[in-house]
Amino acid sequence: MAEKLTVGFVGWRGMVGSVLMNRMIEENDFKHINPVFFSTSNAGGNAPDFDGKIDNTGTLKDANDINELAKCDAIITCQGGDYTKAVHPALRKSGWMGYWIDAASSLRMDDNAIIILDPVNRNVIDDALAQGKKDFIGGNCTVSLMLMAIGELFRRDWVEWVSAMTYQAASGAGANNMRELISGMGVLHDSVSDNLSDPASAILEIDRTIADTQRLDDFPKQHFGAVLAGSLIPYIDSQLDNGQSREEWKGQAETNKILGKDSGELINIDGICVRIGAMRCHSQALTIKLKKDIPLHEIEKALIDSKNPWLDVVPNNKSDSMARLTPVAVTGTLGVAIGRLRKMNMGGEYLTAFTVGDQLLWGAAEPLRRMLGIIQGRI
Repeated sequence: MAEKLTVGFVGWRGMVGSVLMNRMIEENDFKHINPVFFSTSNAGGNAPDFDGKIDNTGTLKDANDINELAKCDAIITCQGGDYTKAVHPALRKSGWMGYWIDAASSLRMDDNAIIILDPVNRNVIDDALAQGKKDFIGGNCTVSLMLMAIGELFRRDWVEWVSAMTYQAASGAGANNMRELISGMGVLHDSVSDNLSDPASAILEIDRTIADTQRLDDFPKQHFGAVLAGSLIPYIDSQLDNGQSREEWKGQAETNKILGKDSGELINIDGICVRIGAMRCHSQALTIKLKKDIPLHEIEKALIDSKNPWLDVVPNNKSDSMARLTPVAVTGTLGVAIGRLRKMNMGGEYLTAFTVGDQLLWGAAEPLRRMLGIIQGRI
């Protein structure tokens, strides 16, 4: 029987935290732990029972109280990077030897931290646990979803390099950004609603009104910094000196760390990261340079036969692609779809693929949930 750990939760009311709570309730994870809920703003208030779905958990503890945090065997935080930077060093300095499981990026590239994505790097996670490592960090959502799709190709050492062009959802930027996208859509609709309902109206007039509306100073763009509704944003995260955005830099850095590659065996990964008007599914167009010309049917079979029950390999035809390879089809599910698999005109070593996955599930919450189960020997 798995050890019943005392597990602290921080940031459980936010978007990723809420998805995590829902998944833990769905999988009955709370029966295996003694949960303690922390708050940065409401310490002493009533802890949640999620409408009676878990046993009463008493009162909320202060998320900045190192002594209270240190009573936990494990802490799962979705509170963000600033919280991690403030609390994690102080907690470790106090002598706490528990498991730190974190959705934020702050610790990802630390030497003592492991980026967790167990369907892809369970061997790396198990080795780290055997070595006594205690910091387990969720990966960048785009990287995790790419690896959920093509991790088997990396495992078989078939990949020389990858170019990833991303179509990233609003959820990756936060809850307020999702609201802003919807607000923008509403403003656009309202600006042309009368003409839109009139079949005789000129579409070019509607289009002109849409463009004029998008360019208004008060159009919703406070959170994104640019108009997303009816448009796209060709830059995500901060700017680096080499011309990459930080989001693009993460592709190579985090992929190689997840796979346990050292500096002498790095796989080159690069591309352009773009924000689009999807709600919570990231999509990616991949160009994969293989180390040799592997027949397409062999690649498809490898993906289908991989030990990844969440992977949906979509046949490369129009009807299946439109039905199964879209954010509408995938959102809110644990499935990660990969399709448009074909060899490219450049030669037999060049493979193209298109992937779709839910940014809040495998891109954020699910690896954290599963890491707790791995620590307890339940997964």
